[in-house]
Amino acid sequence: MGAMTDAALVLFSGGQDSTVCLAWALERYARVETVGFDYGQRHAVELEARVAVRTAIAERFPAWAARLGPDHMLDIRGFGQVGQSALTTERAIEIGEKGLPNTFVPGRNLVFFTYAAALADRRGLKALVGGMCETDFSGYPDCRRDTLDAMEAALNLGMAQDFRIETPLMRLTKADTWSLAKGLGGDPLVEIVRAESHTCYLGERGALHDWGHGCGTCPACELRAKGWEEWLAQGRPAIAS
Repeated sequence: MGAMTDAALVLFSGGQDSTVCLAWALERYARVETVGFDYGQRHAVELEARVAVRTAIAERFPAWAARLGPDHMLDIRGFGQVGQSALTTERAIEIGEKGLPNTFVPGRNLVFFTYAAALADRRGLKALVGGMCETDFSGYPDCRRDTLDAMEAALNLGMAQDFRIETPLMRLTKADTWSLAKGLGGDPLVEIVRAESHTCYLGERGALHDWGHGCGTCPACELRAKGWEEWLAQGRPAIAS
């Protein structure tokens, strides 16, 4: 298979950020494939949300549906056992010695991009799209653009490729991410993000809050709810896609 320069692979968890990134890629690329990772996460319900989000996007946006290619699910539970954290074991979420929440899985994004690049190499895809952000985030060092620039260079050197790691949310607040969703797909996409995507670290899918499903108290829920409230206070503006 020859390389498709107009094609992208989205690292797709089924969460708010990766859902917006999927829409962002579908606006820009003629062919978009998705990849997800089962690393033994406590919030494995996100793996079900991935299917619901992809289905909803295909139903509500026919033009995007025509561009949406295969989904790939990779089993890397062995890595989850090595990088144990509050995301992979039953423990309270708290701040650790390094000042990071113990939801941090060491090297997770580096591993994700390594697997994604190997898949992209086989599939002939050049753009690797991730929802990492260093504006409103929990301080994870592997979400920083400097880290991902280094990762991009290492992948291209080690695989003799010319991949591009694209992070459209890197400089956005969570309020900006809601705005971008509005700009990309209007209220229908906002509703898909709100009702179908999953962010909560504890895997809570009970009541549907204004900002979506979740426990409301874990770091992921707090960031998502805070961004929603800030976006509402701004009058629900749309960032141009």
